Amino acid sequence: MKFGVVTFPGSNCDQDMIYVLKDLLGQQVEHLWHKDTDLKKVDMVIIPGGFSYGDYLRSGAIAKFSPIMTEVIQHANRGGYVMGICNGFQILTEAGLLEGALLHNNTQKFICKNVFLKPGSSTAAPSIDLAKNQAYKIPIAHGEGRFFASADALKSIQDNDQIMFQYCDDQALVSDEANPNGSLHAIAGITNKSKNVFGMMPHPERAADAHLGNKDGLALFESILNHCS
Repeated sequence: MKFGVVTFPGSNCDQDMIYVLKDLLGQQVEHLWHKDTDLKKVDMVIIPGGFSYGDYLRSGAIAKFSPIMTEVIQHANRGGYVMGICNGFQILTEAGLLEGALLHNNTQKFICKNVFLKPGSSTAAPSIDLAKNQAYKIPIAHGEGRFFASADALKSIQDNDQIMFQYCDDQALVSDEANPNGSLHAIAGITNKSKNVFGMMPHPERAADAHLGNKDGLALFESILNHCS
């Protein structure tokens, strides 16, 4: 499978993502710059974490105007796969490729720690192969990760099996106590209705290498390879 990893000014997880995809999973990876207008025939575009354009205005609000995003939106509209992680998730909501918005954490503080995720959607590629009653330990690092959507949008997301991940405790129990940022329904990641655009706040690429003492995130990438190839 051929992946394209986008780098914006302020991206800081692009090399982590490239390492996981290329070195750990043996996939073909193209480096995409924010000013590029050619996706180089990739199958999936990855928009990684970081602080694109310094997160001025709102996180992702400026990045959505980069030349590359015109191509990413067209790619998604043609049915091509797109995934945004952390800042990438924020960019996808700003660009209208995913519903909802990522607001400031309810603590009003930047949070950087390991959390647990419970897989949800049985039809979205990143979560299909994951055990539904297992808690996966994945780190977060964000100041604006609180998922919010209108009541109608939230109902639609639930009805269409679009919730990929929810925050939970180490026993896979979803609760207010296990929700680190106040996200509605403890939502940590969603997909679009067509199940070709994915977004999540936690960083699976930071939990995919045995040298880091945690490979829970690797299962997510393996599920993507199984169902997007």
